[in-house]
Amino acid sequence: MKLTRTKQYELPAGVMGLATTPDGALAYAACVDGSVHAVDTASGKTEVFEKHHEAYASGCALLPDGKTLISSGYDGRLLWHDVVSRKCLREVKAHEFWSWQMALSPDGTRVASVTGQYISGGWKYEPAAETEPSVRVYDTASGALVASYSHTPPVLSCAFSPDSKHVAAGNMLGEVRVWDVTAKDGGKPVAQWTSPDFTSWGTTKSHHYSGGIYGLVFSPDGNAVLGCGMGPMGDPMAGNGKMTWQRWDWRTGKKMDQIKDGQHGSGLMEALAWHPDGQHFLMAGRQAQGTWNVAVFNAADGNLVTSLDSKSRLTQAKFTVDGKRLVTGVITGAGKVKAGQPWAAMGRVQVYEVGA
Repeated sequence: MKLTRTKQYELPAGVMGLATTPDGALAYAACVDGSVHAVDTASGKTEVFEKHHEAYASGCALLPDGKTLISSGYDGRLLWHDVVSRKCLREVKAHEFWSWQMALSPDGTRVASVTGQYISGGWKYEPAAETEPSVRVYDTASGALVASYSHTPPVLSCAFSPDSKHVAAGNMLGEVRVWDVTAKDGGKPVAQWTSPDFTSWGTTKSHHYSGGIYGLVFSPDGNAVLGCGMGPMGDPMAGNGKMTWQRWDWRTGKKMDQIKDGQHGSGLMEALAWHPDGQHFLMAGRQAQGTWNVAVFNAADGNLVTSLDSKSRLTQAKFTVDGKRLVTGVITGAGKVKAGQPWAAMGRVQVYEVGA
């Protein structure tokens, strides 16, 4: 499998969230200036949606009918947008703090959003207990709250199972919890486990935890959960921990596989995507050291298949339904900014051809 970039389009601000139509013809980008843009991936034509978030727009999801887009932001709000008119249809205040990430159930009926602020809870700098539910699930048709779940903040990632019955969420300490969204009693996880390989305890410059599971996705067969992030390091400020992924049997929490030694560099990994063939998955993020920040792995043995250095931070990745293209969301550096001059556009939507 080979990835070849064929197109790149600029957006005013870096892309944190990305949704696409199944064929990849249209991409929707949630940006750090709070805006949400529609991008025609053939022509590059862009249109901005009517309503902005009051802080970073952190995620977006397109409902299966293709008519409604839901976005999330660091203002704690979820916004429902009409795709054709670009108008805002509904606002829901999901959290008092940031929405770190959101996920749409495959059947399109539920949307999950996760939150939480890292505040030291004791002399060991362990996170203080949550001040609001860290995971909330909403009905996409009505905007009504379906469920609220407790976790240890901050909770950075979430994902639904292929059958839409379970939602998983991962936090800064490498703990994953899974809930049954159909359960009537609610609240209690049906599974939970912790991996120490995603968290750093900083003793250089300052004492604190950092890191976490930034990307989370169920396997296509629904039996495993895949998570990505950055491995431990002595100085969390440096951002040069091991690029890492792990895969677990979510019902038992047992680790099934992980990135192989010698096949990674260092940097924070934040994007995961399964190829439609079910035999490969992609991981991407930002590179601190090494030769790649985008890579495809073989699901059967976990070995690296192909990799590339995109020269930028890749935050989101979506394969088209036929598996022939990959659409990504990107944040670039500002470059050299002259006094009194506007900053260059820092957002990109990139399209890659997926070859044999």
